[in-house]
Amino acid sequence: MGLFIVFVAAQVGAEIAQRLTLPAVVGEIAAGCVVGPAVLGWVTINEPLEVLAEIGAVLLLFSVGLETRVEDLKRVGRTAGAVGAAGVILPFILGAAWANLAGFDTPRAMFVASAFVATSAGITARVLHDLGVMGTREARVILGAAVIDDILAMLLLGAVTAIQGGGTVNVGGLGFVLATAVGFIALIATVGTQVMRKGSPLLDAPINPLSPLTLCLALCLGLAALAAHLGLAAIIGAFLAGMVAAESRQRHSMERQTQVIMSFLVPFFFVVTGARIELGQLDSLSALGTLLLVTALACVGKLVGCGLAARSLGLRSALVIGVGMVPRGEVGIIVASLGQQAGVFASDTYALIIAMSLLTSVLAPPVLKLLLARAPRAEQAAESEEGDTDEPDRVASLFFGLEETGHERRAAPARRRGPRPESEDT
Repeated sequence: MGLFIVFVAAQVGAEIAQRLTLPAVVGEIAAGCVVGPAVLGWVTINEPLEVLAEIGAVLLLFSVGLETRVEDLKRVGRTAGAVGAAGVILPFILGAAWANLAGFDTPRAMFVASAFVATSAGITARVLHDLGVMGTREARVILGAAVIDDILAMLLLGAVTAIQGGGTVNVGGLGFVLATAVGFIALIATVGTQVMRKGSPLLDAPINPLSPLTLCLALCLGLAALAAHLGLAAIIGAFLAGMVAAESRQRHSMERQTQVIMSFLVPFFFVVTGARIELGQLDSLSALGTLLLVTALACVGKLVGCGLAARSLGLRSALVIGVGMVPRGEVGIIVASLGQQAGVFASDTYALIIAMSLLTSVLAPPVLKLLLARAPRAEQAAESEEGDTDEPDRVASLFFGLEETGHERRAAPARRRGPRPESEDT
């Protein structure tokens, strides 16, 4: 009965949120709050729900990786690279500073800070598309930087996950952890992708017509388990498996097939996330003040860091790029869930991080619309026609339509990468 309630609540919450022009993930998390112990008490978090939620998170990050190609990372250009890096460094510093002042020891403060880092470009991409400015310079930088942002966020999450458990930080141990995380990611992202490019025809060798997907899902589970064995987050292995699968000639078919599975499993993760929130932790003026402070730090970190990195493009462009990088998404929510499950922080901090992720996702789109609406159409058209070798037009299509089915990352139609070879559907 609990599975039925959770799944139906997710669909109702997503529908209501989308009709209110909000991200579907907001509705799903809100639905979890309503049916969970905090309000109605219809659902109690048990082992089956936790397993489904964990599978949903792994599948979600596999899908993110499936939409991220190494070739795309090489083509996004210096500006997008600088924006992506700055969008990680400053938010992490601000988040760690707040966490230290809030009384967390250094390892736990680093874990909390990692929730401030990742950008969800799906909401921003939808706004850019609706305004007809997907081909502008700002859009190309935002969407290209989001790819780098997520890569760095995965690396950072791996490092801070592995150093948990002690109250102090050993410099040598931290160096080993960083080397392990970098080595693991670099090995899979380079050797793994090269092997896939050459060996992708072997995915069609089994009789099962779905063999490319099933084999890549097996790779996903295997790398997730390996990442966990190395002390990293399992979702890092899933993300890398997606990047490897993205190099296969069957990637477009796998994207479509994966969406069907995700439409069933991923909502469990977001509803369970909402069900874990204790709303009583946010019912005081001090808690609301802390939430506003944390949200402000999260916004300032991206706005200032990314804006300064893009300052060479002009003040308005830098401001647009900074605002476009503000929304947090599934990675921040996943970090919050991992932190609570590992006992890194208590329910009040968990509720703050989830609420911060939701607020940044809701606040940024209207500001971005306002900034872009004030830009002269002639200027936008001129930018669309510019020949920018650092950020090619095709990078702008990387996240096109990501929110059309409600999850920022999970609904990327195949048309994003152009016509599909006939062999991919066989």
